[in-house]
Formats: sequence, structure tokens, C-alpha cells
Amino acid sequence: MFLEQKYSIIDIIKKCIEGERKAQEMLYKQFSAKMLGVCLRYAKDRMEAEDMLQNGFIKVFQKMQTYKGEGSFEGWVRRIMVHSSIEYYRKHHKIMQLVDLDDAEDVPATTLGAAANLEANDLLALINELSVGYRLVFNLYAIEGYSHKEIADLVGISEGASKSQLSRARAILKERVLKIQEKRYENAG
Repeated sequence: MFLEQKYSIIDIIKKCIEGERKAQEMLYKQFSAKMLGVCLRYAKDRMEAEDMLQNGFIKVFQKMQTYKGEGSFEGWVRRIMVHSSIEYYRKHHKIMQLVDLDDAEDVPATTLGAAANLEANDLLALINELSVGYRLVFNLYAIEGYSHKEIADLVGISEGASKSQLSRARAILKERVLKIQEKRYENAG
């Protein structure tokens, strides 16, 4: 039986291309938790993230034969999840909060002194509190490593809008991190 044997990821990919349902299930089980984490960064809630995840896996299985074996398979799946999340976002979130580039502050990329004492989960929670548009651009730029030009192309906004969204997101995050630090300092004293 298929599940009783140990298969490499290449074997599973080949079986998925052949349409083997058990291989698809194995692949889903192997990557779904990690990819749900990716989708959660772009979604307003868990239900929306699960929808993004399902849409993403449908695309993974449809495009499986296009994977060339260059780079990690997990990275390839992750890219599809990000693109699927962006498509979902564009379809369901028509309004994006934009800030004029002239109004956006020039905020440093990090506030290391303030953020150093925060746990990763605290920072992720702060990012998730951003409005959908700010969170989308922040995640694509700061976490996924996309350029403003790539973000503009993916999301359907101008490069200037991408830059202003990132700048405003950073300003909001900086303000919230500093407030958390102030509260901790007050409670410690």
C-alpha cells in the first residue's frame, strides 16, 4: 500500500503529477501547517487564511508539473501560497488604505532598541493588527523580500503607494512597540 512505504519528496511529487490522491494527501499534511502560517499573515482571520490555503493547494496540484526541481520545493509552494493569498486579497478586499508618499514619514527599517525585548509572537501579533493593506505590503517587503516594483505589480498599486504603505506600517508598528515598552517600564518601576 502507498502509505506504508517511505517516499522522498521527489517520489511524492511524481505521484502527485500522476494524480495519486494519497500522494496529494501526504504532501498536504507535510506542508499545510507551515503554509497556513504564511496565509495567516495575509488574512484577516483564520477562516480567511484557510480559504487562502485551500486555493493555494489547488494551484500547487494544478501546477505541480511546472516545478523544475530548481531550489527548494517548499520555497516553490510558499511562493504559490503568497500569490494565492494576494489573489484572494485582491478579490475580497477592494479598498486599500493608501497614504500619500508626501504624508508618509521616513521611518527607520527597525526599532531594535524597543523591539529587542519583544517576543516574536508579540511582533507577529502587532503586524496582524495592521490594516489589511498595510499588512499586505509590510509582509511582502519585510518578510517575503519583494521589491516595491514587484509588490506594485503583484498587488496592482504604484511603487509610490507601496513605499508609502510600508512607511506608514513601520510608523504604526514603531508607535505600538514603544507603547508596549513604556507600559512594561511603568509596571517594572
